Amino acid sequence: MPLTTTEETTTSDEITTADGPATSDEITTAGGPATGHEITPGHEITTSDEITTADGPATSDEITTDHATATDHATTTVRARTLAARRIAELGDRARVCGLYDALGAPLYHDLATYDDPETRALLTAVRTTPGPVLDLAAGSGRFTLPLLAIGRQVTALDLSTDMLALLRTALDRAPASMRARCTVVRGDMSRFALGQRFPHILLGTTSLSLLDEDGRAGLYRSVLAHLAEGGRFLLTVLERGDLDGPDETAVRVTGAGGTVYELYEHWPAGADSRSVTLLPADPPQDDSPVTVCTDRVAVLDLPRLEEELTASGLTITSRQLLSPPGERHRVTLLTTEASR
Repeated sequence: MPLTTTEETTTSDEITTADGPATSDEITTAGGPATGHEITPGHEITTSDEITTADGPATSDEITTDHATATDHATTTVRARTLAARRIAELGDRARVCGLYDALGAPLYHDLATYDDPETRALLTAVRTTPGPVLDLAAGSGRFTLPLLAIGRQVTALDLSTDMLALLRTALDRAPASMRARCTVVRGDMSRFALGQRFPHILLGTTSLSLLDEDGRAGLYRSVLAHLAEGGRFLLTVLERGDLDGPDETAVRVTGAGGTVYELYEHWPAGADSRSVTLLPADPPQDDSPVTVCTDRVAVLDLPRLEEELTASGLTITSRQLLSPPGERHRVTLLTTEASR
């Protein structure tokens, strides 16, 4: 599930606990890891002319690297005039380049997942207004699932990544038995799923929708409509650039829940149809040991286009809530929708 940067850092220590799909390969109750499809790190943000590399100030050299995408693990060639590409080139053969949601990248992503941010709080508030089970799409390692369980809800957590779901199961194994009993973990495709159940609440977090192409999004909307209970709501968020005059690339040092400090790069030119995110340990050992570098290119879907698609699919938008302050690099909007009946 997708990454954003804000001025606020939270860790999994801040969670307080209260005590077969047709397209799925696996349904598991009470077990397994999860991956949150958003990271909300903090600390100072710098631009490319404020960072130096081992051989001097960073410049716009063209670098070619190979990396596996999070969705198909295919090797592709990435040509980028960015700080992230220069940092990877600095590491040379030490760099183990991977996707953000695969076996190598998922633990780093999970380490930075936040459970107390404006998006999570807004979704929890919305869910509290109506009783009943919740379907958490692109649940990842449990960024929404775990807080929902903590407030006493029954949750079905669906994600396609086995590595992310492994992290969710691990978290559930450490949770109280009452929480595990209320969680069903499903490996499935959010663009086409059949769970044989309807839900008063279906959730999809920031950037996850951007993982799907137009056909995939159409399939998602159809599946959501088939699983919404009478009067049920589909809540989803969209991420846009909020600082159109800001730098194309930002670099942030962030600290994970386990104490590891990371470098997080985002290359997102204003008006671009995608953004690139790169994550790696900030202080790798001074030897020849491998360094995991997570990198992915994520599509950008703006709010007007999303609203047009939702309306055409048979979903009515009932409210829009801006979750980020004006002028921030990442503008997050929460949409509440229901079936057009």
